Amino acid sequence: MKAIIPVAGVGSRLRPHTYTLPKVLLNVAGKPIIGHIIDKLIETGIDNATVIVGYMGDKIREYITNHYDIHVDFVEQEERFGLGHSIYIARETLPSEPVLIILGDTIFDVDLVPIIKQNESALGVKWVEDPRRFGIAEVDHGYIKNLIEKPEHPTSNLALVGLYYITNTRLLIESVTQLVKENIRTKNEYQLTDALQLMISKGERIKTFHVEGWYDCGKPETLLETNRHLLDKYPSKPSHDGIVVIPPVFISKKCTISHSVIGPYATIADGAVVRDAIIRNSIISEDAQVQGALLENSIVGNNATVRGVWKRINVGDSSEIDFF
Repeated sequence: MKAIIPVAGVGSRLRPHTYTLPKVLLNVAGKPIIGHIIDKLIETGIDNATVIVGYMGDKIREYITNHYDIHVDFVEQEERFGLGHSIYIARETLPSEPVLIILGDTIFDVDLVPIIKQNESALGVKWVEDPRRFGIAEVDHGYIKNLIEKPEHPTSNLALVGLYYITNTRLLIESVTQLVKENIRTKNEYQLTDALQLMISKGERIKTFHVEGWYDCGKPETLLETNRHLLDKYPSKPSHDGIVVIPPVFISKKCTISHSVIGPYATIADGAVVRDAIIRNSIISEDAQVQGALLENSIVGNNATVRGVWKRINVGDSSEIDFF
């Protein structure tokens, strides 16, 4: 079993943080997004992956190789023409056995073991109120009959969540190759959804499986929401003298905190320094400094400094803000 993880995107909706860091390295609940994904794969028994990098790919490569002892093929997507294109350029690394494609900007809470033990392809779906922002699946008697990418007039509320278990890897490669060779695009991109629809039209039977724990990390507000979900599910019990902790929180053992109230729903990362502050529903990233401030619904980037009073902020890496 091999996992395919596309992480080439720029992450423009998470600026200013993604000016200096790829989206998948943003900290949520104590570790980068990509760390949560790889930990889930290892928990499932998968220790072989292809990671498709692009924007600041060297930082992603460095993080994975420094923190994980798994086999990884890194493929660079120099021109980003969609998810189908990313699978196409990585085709030489794909094995003949089944593969699991997992998008790199979303964290999942689902037991993958029963999924990868079955003999048929299956796509993760979730019922959503407004499916127009997603690829959707039309299902008949348990099998997908149609896949439609971001429809203006949806005929189904089952959104594709970014988990794809494909047993017929040969046909997947054939289908993404057909997209590129015949220049079949939707919204000017080679869509994986279209490649999967080609597979269905050629006789491949694809089922769905429901994913309730689907946590988006694509915007500041959803990143904070995901931080809350993960802290609720995996609460830690930090102990620090001289501070008040209101769970759930994540407090790194490598940070410094004094005369402060931390929580609920606060993440304090490695190297952070927090003094005389109240931090709740916020993420304080690596080596950031917060002093004399009350922060709520805030994200403070790596090496950023915040001093002052009660504010709501979204500060990128290496910034410095003083409130007087």
